[in-house]
Amino acid sequence: MALAPTPPPPAPQRPTMRHSSAFLLPLPSSSSSPAPGGGPADASVALVVLNQPLPRFAPLLWSRAAVRVCADGGANRVFDGMPELLPGQDAVEVRERYKPDVIKGDMDSVRPEVKEYYSNLGTKIVDESHDQDTTDLHKCIAFIAKNSPVAGKSNICILVLGALGGRFDHEMGNINVLHLFPNINIVLLSDDCLIFLLPRTHSHEIHIERSIEGPHCGLIPIGMPSTSTTTTGLRWNLDNNSMSYGGLISTSNIVEEDKVTVTSDSDLIWTISLQK
Repeated sequence: MALAPTPPPPAPQRPTMRHSSAFLLPLPSSSSSPAPGGGPADASVALVVLNQPLPRFAPLLWSRAAVRVCADGGANRVFDGMPELLPGQDAVEVRERYKPDVIKGDMDSVRPEVKEYYSNLGTKIVDESHDQDTTDLHKCIAFIAKNSPVAGKSNICILVLGALGGRFDHEMGNINVLHLFPNINIVLLSDDCLIFLLPRTHSHEIHIERSIEGPHCGLIPIGMPSTSTTTTGLRWNLDNNSMSYGGLISTSNIVEEDKVTVTSDSDLIWTISLQK
């Protein structure tokens, strides 16, 4: 009698990665922390400011972050933009209070007087003009990952302001940084939307903060096509669907539930609109 073939072992279950945009929720009015903006800083949160206009929630995210890094010309945006976002406050006091911890990059965009101003306040200036092979955002992410006191890169959350909008090649370079650092939770933000990477090594739960985000969202493969993506919680869910440029990509989708789940055999970009 022929022996029945041994069935293949079950595929290993992927660990689940959970995502939330709760960092955009208003701070509790009872907070009494001395952090800029009055909110409690989180040791696992870092803020990077790029050279684009500051979004309206920049002071809120500044207060949540334990470290704030300006990428080159991002220092100009903080110097000029924070007083504009806080018009009822003294501009000099605002600039002193919202002082970056580090200015890092190739120093081709930061104005000399801005660099000198923050340097005199104690900001660390890290000139990497010798490195023209990586973007300013790449330099900042690598710096934070290397110097963060938080154990494990997967426990760091890096919020990036000014990564979207402006020149398209800059936007694509910033999205490429997500793909280069798949083990770090990096969120790119603008006034209109946010995006982050869903690594294929994990299944994902995205908890939707309906008061601040949605309903429009999208899932886009990056680095390689997806031959199998499955979702729940969307108006038009994917059920073991393939996605690729030249074929289907899930843009202009709608969030229907408070939790969205995603499993895919390729890295995906998740994007969701932000409410104003």
